Amino acid sequence: MKIETKCIQSGYKPKSGEARVLPIYQSTTYKYDSAEHMGKLFDLEEDGYFYTRLANPTCGAVEEKIADLEGGVGAMLTSSGQAATLAAVMTIARAGDHIVCSNSVYGGTFNLLDVTLKKFGIDVTFVDPDAEAAEIGKAFKDNTKALLGETIANPALTVLDIEKFAKLAHSHGVPLIVDNTFATPVLCRPIEFGADIVIHSTSKYLDGHAVALGGVVVDSGNFDWAASGKFPEFTVPDESYHGVVYTEKFGRAAFIVKARAQLMRDMGFAPAPMNAFLLNLGTETLHLRMPRHSENALKVAEFLENDDRIAWVNYPGLASSKYKPLVDKYLPNGASGVVSFGIKGGREAAGRMLDAMELAAIVTHVADARTCALHPASTTHRQMTDEQLEECGVGADLIRLSVGIENAEDIIEDIKQALDKAVK
Repeated sequence: MKIETKCIQSGYKPKSGEARVLPIYQSTTYKYDSAEHMGKLFDLEEDGYFYTRLANPTCGAVEEKIADLEGGVGAMLTSSGQAATLAAVMTIARAGDHIVCSNSVYGGTFNLLDVTLKKFGIDVTFVDPDAEAAEIGKAFKDNTKALLGETIANPALTVLDIEKFAKLAHSHGVPLIVDNTFATPVLCRPIEFGADIVIHSTSKYLDGHAVALGGVVVDSGNFDWAASGKFPEFTVPDESYHGVVYTEKFGRAAFIVKARAQLMRDMGFAPAPMNAFLLNLGTETLHLRMPRHSENALKVAEFLENDDRIAWVNYPGLASSKYKPLVDKYLPNGASGVVSFGIKGGREAAGRMLDAMELAAIVTHVADARTCALHPASTTHRQMTDEQLEECGVGADLIRLSVGIENAEDIIEDIKQALDKAVK
């Protein structure tokens, strides 16, 4: 099936007489006729459900759909995008290990790796994603366990050269983790370019309506966890789970099973079935929304680029963008809906402009159907130093505009009137 059809049809297949629409299984637990049957579930010898923290039929259907959309062998929903990043990294790394990460990633991801995971004994080196492969390669160590980047970074909007990063990761015997939140599988499927694990904050475009927090981890099934000898937890018995050896028992699905059996079991960041249901509704229109987001964002970016009250514009889909060649390669059907720009007059003028906008709302959120705006340096990235802000491309004057699916002319008119009030 083409991806448009998968958005609607994948995941849930009702049988005769069953609900046409994915039901909400609002239950924490499930009944079985024998202790033996439940024992086989606990031993991972049979598929099924015994506790919603580990798996739930509503969540399972949505996991299957997203895995299908990304081209993976399996997926695991989480309670938030942050939880998805945490699950992906900690399924692979433990105390004493090291991660290499793009320095332009979302501020919450940056802080998770740079502060919180260091408390767990996992170190990180941040690299410029635009640097030459040889330069990035210097960051790898003997204990490096993964390389991480974002397809389109939030809010810097750098575009990841996925094939370059994949070759680097694989040359050092580690997997590439790609956060595909802003692109979604409608615009880019990182697994097709060598990514091993894909993560999303489903709270953004996959949901599309800002109604349900969530995250997802997708396993490509392509990484050989035994080849390098760097990942013994995949290849030796897991004494916390009846001595199972993940690579032997689950083959290509070793990563996603280990993520669920260890991380979800022990850390408990399970999504609510209701949130999974809402996420499923969002994915059904994903193929319709993403082209419109991209089309509107390009029109807005072109308008801003030609207004002399604007100091600079960053949108990777612009013909003038240095990322246009990467967009043509990885995102030929659109560069998503987020535009960043700076207004002449700096921080003060940016504040006046946001206050004057009427159609666009000032919200922390990004990437839903409605146009919204944010000043990251004073909100989402406020925990970062000025030096760190500059390193990841988030200046003090940066306004992030998440362009919705309203009429593009109306969005531009709102920007015009706000600029008139902001720039004296």
